[in-house]
Amino acid sequence: MFAAVGVALSLVGQPVHTAQWPSNPPPDKIIIDVATVNGSGCKPGTAAVAVSDDNTAFTVTYSEFLAQVGVGAGPLDWRKNCQISLKVHVPQGFTYAIAQADYRGFAHLERGATALERANYYFQGMSPTAFVEHPFKGPLSDDWQKTDSTDVAALVWHPCGELRNFNINAELRAAVGTSDPKKTTSFIAMDSTDGSITTTYHFAWKTCP
Repeated sequence: MFAAVGVALSLVGQPVHTAQWPSNPPPDKIIIDVATVNGSGCKPGTAAVAVSDDNTAFTVTYSEFLAQVGVGAGPLDWRKNCQISLKVHVPQGFTYAIAQADYRGFAHLERGATALERANYYFQGMSPTAFVEHPFKGPLSDDWQKTDSTDVAALVWHPCGELRNFNINAELRAAVGTSDPKKTTSFIAMDSTDGSITTTYHFAWKTCP
């Protein structure tokens, strides 16, 4: 199996520099607890979260997340999904948005096969953002890495003074296309056999009124 991970946000506009994001991070430590993990791509215990020491980012680590078609694949293996609900405890007087996502993965696609990675995010009780989709076409057998940033005006902020979980919803799909499923195997993965790879989300901060 190949090392990989991927996750994307619903982001608009051109990439922006972090200097454009509001406010400095709060000085106190942020605590993130995993409330629930659901989906065919992330069984309990296969996803973990860690916060950076400077409170500017957090990572989601997947250890079992792969969609595949062809030889060795089951009838439901072509699509895998994972929804993680996080409890983010921020210092009083601050609120946050997710301003950037850095993500990477690995895909092995035979000639004619295709794959798709898609994801969105939202706060509990608020409307989900639109999915961002990243298609892949075979032949391909390589790492992929992308960074998406959102403009300040498009940031979705956590409501001040409220307790709302932050939800990440990711999905992987693999399709046979014109490849021969009786002779080949194609897959896209957020998975590793030699140590999990992390996806990083970058915070934007502002003070509450």
